[in-house]
Amino acid sequence: MMAVFGFGQKFVWQAEVNSFFDNTEFDGSTVQTPQTMAGLHVAPEVGFSWQNRHRIFVGCNAMHEYGSLRTVDYLDPVAYYEYDGKPFRFYMGAVPRKMLLEKYPRMFFQDSITFYRPVINGFFWEYAKPDGFLNIWLDWTGRKSFDRHEAFFMGWSGRYGYSIFYAQHFGYMFHYAGVDNPAIRDPVHDNGLVLTSLGIDLSQKTGFEKADFNIGWSVGLDRDRGEHAWHTPMGLLSELRIEYRGLGLFNTYYKGRGQQFFYGAYGNRLYWGDPVYRADEYNRADFYIQFLKTQEVEVKFVCSLHFVENHLFNEQLLQASVELSKLKATKKTPAYRYLWSNWF
Repeated sequence: MMAVFGFGQKFVWQAEVNSFFDNTEFDGSTVQTPQTMAGLHVAPEVGFSWQNRHRIFVGCNAMHEYGSLRTVDYLDPVAYYEYDGKPFRFYMGAVPRKMLLEKYPRMFFQDSITFYRPVINGFFWEYAKPDGFLNIWLDWTGRKSFDRHEAFFMGWSGRYGYSIFYAQHFGYMFHYAGVDNPAIRDPVHDNGLVLTSLGIDLSQKTGFEKADFNIGWSVGLDRDRGEHAWHTPMGLLSELRIEYRGLGLFNTYYKGRGQQFFYGAYGNRLYWGDPVYRADEYNRADFYIQFLKTQEVEVKFVCSLHFVENHLFNEQLLQASVELSKLKATKKTPAYRYLWSNWF
């Protein structure tokens, strides 16, 4: 939604409301903890646009956890410059995470990162065309102080497709340094992860909305600079996604050496990927229903089965998102008619 402002500038705004309820049942597991995460995000942004490719936005992401006595439990400022001159785009500042890094597998960023770390602080550059993309990015996650570790991510990813085939790559390096004047020396850690995959996408060749399979090789790179030794756990990762009329399956399978070598000492301070990948073998099957999916509104339920440590665990996720700035003053199809037309 835009209005003329002056000097070729236009007033622009965007806003999203996102609610989630994620319940994980991992009783008895040594690689994951049972928990329930639930809350509401409200993320308004306002700004200016000029020359149809430059934009500046200022806003916030306010998050309220269900059951909390506080109105706002986490508040992240949002302020960034955006350049969108196809095939290039560039962002710098405090930028919403899901706009930039949603393609990364859970081995790199677990689901809770989207809930509790909704903003990256740094930059993102991408070259994208219909047959693929290439990007690099920086997320500065910790400013060094007497009680805060200096930490940042430097990442890159890309994909190239030819006909129904494609190759893709994801990678990052996480730098985790010490604090100012520590009482006990804490060595610098470097934590890297790369994944290269080959896949086939049959979505346009079948009656399915999505029909995609890929398989690749992952390598972890862990170093404690006090030891001067690199730990390089490797493994095979495959992904299968099938979706038809709002019903879908997304299956991931990992086989190899357990990742996250220093997790026992540093936990989520050093690793933002799903801790289940510490296991040598892991399979996750997400069965989901898209109750409603339009440009403005998405309502989705996911039931996940986790096969790890010779046990079966389960998880349930219900998520609803509304893009307020995309709502139009036109008559929309009611949800029950949408479901009826999709499934019958």
